[in-house]
Amino acid sequence: MEYRSTTGGTMSLFEQVEKDNLDRVKPLAARMRPRSLNEFLGQESFLGEGKLLRRLLQADRLGSVIFYGPPGCGKTTLAQLLATASRRCFRQLSAVTSGVKEVRAVLEDARNELATGGQRTLLFIDEIHRFNRAQQDALLPDVEEGIVTLIGATTSNPFFTVNGALVSRSQIFQFQPLSVTDIEALLHRALHDATRGLGQYEVEMHDNALKFLAEVCDGDARRALSSLEIGVLSCLERPIQFTRALAEESVQRKAVEYDSDGDAHYDSASALIKSIRGSDPDAALYWLARMLEGGEDIRFICRRLIILASEDIGNADPQALPLAVSAMQASEFVGLPECQLTLSQAVTYLACAPKSNAATVAIGEARSDVREARLVPVPVHLRDAHYGGAKKLGHGAEYQYAHDAEGGVASQDYLGVEREYYRPTDRGAEKEISQRLENIRSKLRLGREKPSPVEE
Repeated sequence: MEYRSTTGGTMSLFEQVEKDNLDRVKPLAARMRPRSLNEFLGQESFLGEGKLLRRLLQADRLGSVIFYGPPGCGKTTLAQLLATASRRCFRQLSAVTSGVKEVRAVLEDARNELATGGQRTLLFIDEIHRFNRAQQDALLPDVEEGIVTLIGATTSNPFFTVNGALVSRSQIFQFQPLSVTDIEALLHRALHDATRGLGQYEVEMHDNALKFLAEVCDGDARRALSSLEIGVLSCLERPIQFTRALAEESVQRKAVEYDSDGDAHYDSASALIKSIRGSDPDAALYWLARMLEGGEDIRFICRRLIILASEDIGNADPQALPLAVSAMQASEFVGLPECQLTLSQAVTYLACAPKSNAATVAIGEARSDVREARLVPVPVHLRDAHYGGAKKLGHGAEYQYAHDAEGGVASQDYLGVEREYYRPTDRGAEKEISQRLENIRSKLRLGREKPSPVEE
């Protein structure tokens, strides 16, 4: 006796029994995988009606693509659904366990399948960024010839981790974590599906418990479904009262996804600095916590804070830089976990400090002048006069010692041309600096109006 499978083929009675037994022991997250594109949740930016990936599929122009995004947002599932929708043979490899030999065997099978039966192959490679250059290069000829439609999945930025030749031949679609609304819809579906889900159990789901599961999973559908399954299967009472307390017990602590040289490292550092620059201490603390939980190097965090103190605060709060340096020294001396208190103090102070990038802009403009060869000779009266013969050259002649002048500022030219690089803001301590500098510059202008000593 034969049964028709969901993929259109046939299987024997024994094969069907084997399949049913294997399906029965699958975890809920595996059983609830969408069976069609209509069941797929999320990624509306490129899969919604009229969006690029949907249009490519409808026009039968699906080429090689790279799916880039966090775990649990549907990369593998969507690849399988695309193979079904485009009537391609689905083959899957993992870059963690496969080598060039396995890749070439799959490519050879795909070529034979196309030559003899006319069916194209969709090759899905999970964690494609783990392939080395030689393994990635082995894919290029068959990708270029259209023998296979390649879908590579990666949690790392493909522009940094995937061969440039592959990236240039692929459309890149960035997956986002599923929204709370999408996760809630998925949990509802699992609770009411008696075939694949938990519909055979009598579950009274409390609203606050459902919301908690949807929020705490961080957009990871797999984690949300696993927590739901743990809660239902571990509860012996009937009907099951799925309360907030049960939800909290069922959620396992998620390991913070963080790599010291990947996207999480650079993106979190960027978010921390931009939050401090934007004067949001709460956001800054969150990103600091994210980096600490991920095991970020304390020295790296301290270096970034010291740079920020000069780059984004500067003289608007002159205490910002010494505080950041002190935080670095204290963190080095105390170490974790206690130095989190020091870093928290530094981050919140820097976030709340008045901001100015005037010093940053000033040195940038000055160096630009130097690089563009707008060079200014050192005025004669400023040149070194501490050697024999300097007087004969006129070096140091008519130099005015600033401490002898009224107010400690002499009417003297220190550059030879008029330049104003430093433009203090009206924020924090720079407001006072701006007022004082205005008086200073008026005296310096008098010095520029005087005739300069002539070199012999």
